[in-house]
Amino acid sequence: MLEENSQIERCKNLMFFISPFFLGVAGCLGRQRLEEYSRPYAIAEIPTPVLNTPNFSFVFGGKDGKTLHLDDCGQIRELEFIALPKTVFKIEEIIENGKLVIYKITTKDYPYPTEKGYFIDSRFVKTVAKDPPERPKQCPAKEIILRNLISARGSIYTWGGNYRKGVPQMLSFYPLPADSSIPSEFKNRWMLPGLDCSGLLYEATNGYTPRNTNSLVNFGESVQIAGLGIDQILQKVESLDIIVWQGHAMIILDKGRAIESRLGQAKDKEGCAGGVRIRHLKELLNEILKNRVPVDHYTDKVEKGKEKFVIRRWYYDAYSGNVPG
Repeated sequence: MLEENSQIERCKNLMFFISPFFLGVAGCLGRQRLEEYSRPYAIAEIPTPVLNTPNFSFVFGGKDGKTLHLDDCGQIRELEFIALPKTVFKIEEIIENGKLVIYKITTKDYPYPTEKGYFIDSRFVKTVAKDPPERPKQCPAKEIILRNLISARGSIYTWGGNYRKGVPQMLSFYPLPADSSIPSEFKNRWMLPGLDCSGLLYEATNGYTPRNTNSLVNFGESVQIAGLGIDQILQKVESLDIIVWQGHAMIILDKGRAIESRLGQAKDKEGCAGGVRIRHLKELLNEILKNRVPVDHYTDKVEKGKEKFVIRRWYYDAYSGNVPG
């Protein structure tokens, strides 16, 4: 899951590393059980957090049972994304961690290379013996997508977030102690509410669009913007076009506005507060063009030391006839 690279560098924190011994033992147990397991597929029954570590209890609780593993910007870097209901997983390993049963998985909904692996808590899913059909992906009508985007305004920024209301089952599966001193805001963050930049569009389209900016830079068709200035670009764009580079994405609402979710976008405030907000499109493009060069395709080369961006058109009105109104 990729976001603003410069912001990532500023917000790095010491991450938790599971010992090679633990991974070796857990991996062997998992592989041994999987060979005997007759139900090697899983289907998300509710929104399902996917982490890049099998140690869920460390991320949600820690040693004292009430510590959420956050970086200096208040983000859970172990969270990759939240799989929508009916997402299909292939179980690669089964890992027993105390009373928890964790699945190491792969899924076509998040087909990105990983060294650490992707993991889910078994309580979020049901297992099946045969490879089930993938989660149906239908593009909502433009009016629905726009309404979903605009209604997300004011949501907090959450690394890996694509379910802005959060997952209340987190408080059931990883309960906090009955301690009245725990702030309600902290309890809320425990449920993983909020959106990151690509998660904003992913939620608005009900998981129709890719969940990673690495895919969004090639999604749909190119809007030809190489060598153009702001006013010329404004004449070319259409509603739901994506302004994107590897690390960040913004969605155009109309000729005058765009919406984005960004970590630390408020330059006049200390810390890393950010979130979803609607911006003037001309102002946004002016900001981008100070540091980036418009290109037609993300593979196009630019002058050494320069960064680039593309605009992709992925929505066509014909889609609206294929989905419920």
